[in-house]
Amino acid sequence: MRLHLAADLAVILAAIGLPYLTTDHFRQLGQGTDAVTSASVILAQPSGEFLVLLNTAKHPDAKNLALWEQLFTGDEAPVIFEDICCLTAKNDSAGQEAAASFQSRLPENQMQVRAIDATLLLSKADVGCFDLIILSQEAADAYGAESAFARGDIRVLHIGGAGA
Repeated sequence: MRLHLAADLAVILAAIGLPYLTTDHFRQLGQGTDAVTSASVILAQPSGEFLVLLNTAKHPDAKNLALWEQLFTGDEAPVIFEDICCLTAKNDSAGQEAAASFQSRLPENQMQVRAIDATLLLSKADVGCFDLIILSQEAADAYGAESAFARGDIRVLHIGGAGA
């Protein structure tokens, strides 16, 4: 009976355990790195003009808002004690690259980036259901993003090009 149980456990270990030992997840467990000690690669901001829309209704702290603006206007990445979710348009690759560049200058998981449909993105902008939106100027012009500028609680930053 014990021999049969030992044989069954050995088969289960071989079928489940051995494939797990070859995964990236298992290898990372052995390295012992975390967000503070691991090296980060800062991505260069792509060239071009971008719009950054900050929702001040969701982020009313003036000090943190000034720090976010400092980050987006190209200064050193400050320590900001606030997390933020950044939305970009799925078909705006330049906007997604800019968002990834800003994200790379922050500690891990401080800024989450999600690419969604442009129509849904602008609908969220019009009603103020967002933290942060990054769009290339071309995408903003193509989709009429200026409709969100009329809201009094949205701060619009022009990054790069002639607007900087």
